[in-house]
Amino acid sequence: MAPLLEVKNLKKYFKAGAGFLHAVDDVSFTLDAGKTLGVVGESGCGKSTLGRTVLHLLDPTDGQILFNGEDVTRPNKKKLKELRENMQIIFQDPFSSLDPRKTVSDAIMEPLIVRGGMSKADMLKKTRELMDTVGLAARLENSYPHELDGGRRQRIGIATALALEPKFIVCDEPVSALDVSIQAQVINLMLDLQEQHGLAYMFVTHDLSVVKYISDDILVMYLGQVVEKAPADELFANTLHPYSKALLSAIPIPKYPNDSKRILLKGEITSPINPKPGCRFAARCRYACEKCSQPQHLEECSPGHFVACCRYKEIQDIKEEN
Repeated sequence: MAPLLEVKNLKKYFKAGAGFLHAVDDVSFTLDAGKTLGVVGESGCGKSTLGRTVLHLLDPTDGQILFNGEDVTRPNKKKLKELRENMQIIFQDPFSSLDPRKTVSDAIMEPLIVRGGMSKADMLKKTRELMDTVGLAARLENSYPHELDGGRRQRIGIATALALEPKFIVCDEPVSALDVSIQAQVINLMLDLQEQHGLAYMFVTHDLSVVKYISDDILVMYLGQVVEKAPADELFANTLHPYSKALLSAIPIPKYPNDSKRILLKGEITSPINPKPGCRFAARCRYACEKCSQPQHLEECSPGHFVACCRYKEIQDIKEEN
């Protein structure tokens, strides 16, 4: 069976002075229906840009996007409208992503109005069903965003994304602006909805403890490139790329005494504007050598586990020290 979403060698560059900023550079992956792909990395690594490019909120510079086996890389206006129904997004900030002039029911109903084909009574009924699905009380129907807490506002965003019954949703750091207790509620809600509706998620985040819980597979990005991708359990059990190791070492562990050691990265971050060939992490990597100046390609080191590091075999058994 063909995957729901297939991305091949996707690139998104932005004009920056005399050069181009390589926000997304040669990224490939597949995603099956009902599965979650976690995309992790530091701020500025290109993970949000990747999600927006897949959704055509940004036009791709190069590469190919296949949805349900159909090439949708450069859709016409009619095809783009069809894609909007099947591909949605949940934004990071549940306050700025909502129109402060619209009530809860108005915000959730808006996608239904844009699509058309439903009577006002049917749209109102659908809106109330969506509110119930995401756990919003009926009494909040005429409330405004500023009257609600962050968790309820994010539930509005989730209901809006579900309104057109999509198959694929980009979740752009949907819980990073919420309190920890509310984060768990929203994540569990998303998992329940995924099971009920067979949704496929691209879950963009910098929080690896969250991505481990929700993801089937994980992409680790650094300066626009994928440096490692693997099933979630495999990535945490057998981390290979030095950058991935550093990310995992930064996860807070609620245990005392904590014997794990934080890997401190040193050196200057490579400029993403017209970057030179070679490993973009080399300037901060303690294992960098002359070979790292050559282009690095994803290599399958075990079934489903890919890493872009020419020295990963040599450094596997080296004990990390600060």
